[in-house]
Amino acid sequence: MITEDLLAPVHAFLHCRTPQKWIDEARKPENLPLLLTDHLVCELKAAQTAMWLIRKYVADKESGDALLAWLKPWEQFVHSENADLAFLEQHKGLSKTIISRTDVPYGDTLVDKMVLLIKEELHHFYQVLEIMQARAIPYVKITASRYAKGLLREVTTHEPQTLVDKLICGAYIEARSCERFASLAPYLDKELAAFYLSLLRSEARHYQDYLALAAEISATDITSRVRKIGETEAKLISEPDSELRFHSGLPAW
Repeated sequence: MITEDLLAPVHAFLHCRTPQKWIDEARKPENLPLLLTDHLVCELKAAQTAMWLIRKYVADKESGDALLAWLKPWEQFVHSENADLAFLEQHKGLSKTIISRTDVPYGDTLVDKMVLLIKEELHHFYQVLEIMQARAIPYVKITASRYAKGLLREVTTHEPQTLVDKLICGAYIEARSCERFASLAPYLDKELAAFYLSLLRSEARHYQDYLALAAEISATDITSRVRKIGETEAKLISEPDSELRFHSGLPAW
């Protein structure tokens, strides 16, 4: 059940709602395979981002290499359309204890939050893939949307602001995902609607975790950076897009 208490902070954080024109296009039955495929890939990308943050800022080389190898089967599936799905149970073995911390003050917090996020996103990946298989929707590679790349153009190139900005970008991506699940659910069949609504709580928590980490790590107040990146995010959502994707802007076809 959606509660206003859950969605109100998400709506207040985002600078715009999803345009109705996007919802009208996304809800069309013929676009469901594309939307589910992009959703599947987005779940992996979210896990990859969290893994990158751990490897870049916290883990030593040995732990980082082990984590990279651990995620590789998911990446191979997405890039090669490999039908062997035995790797899907592996995320249950990921433990924060395998990470070698550095002496950075935020290391433990980052690892704790990102390992949980990785496990949840990969579980969502599995759930989306199950839905696709049940509906005889094959996985076919598609191009990425301009959304994440456009958002990351706002990232500053010097540390620690680079990390802070990336965390803020992560917060907006997760918040937008939450808002889109809630916006689209009323127009979907009962099974899909229930699934999308089931994702809201974790997505809402993910955006809050990213934002809290950014505030903890930054030596200065992050309000202005949050606002600037949020303005860019809203622009990407509101401007015309040539292809339908889960985070695309207004349909322009």
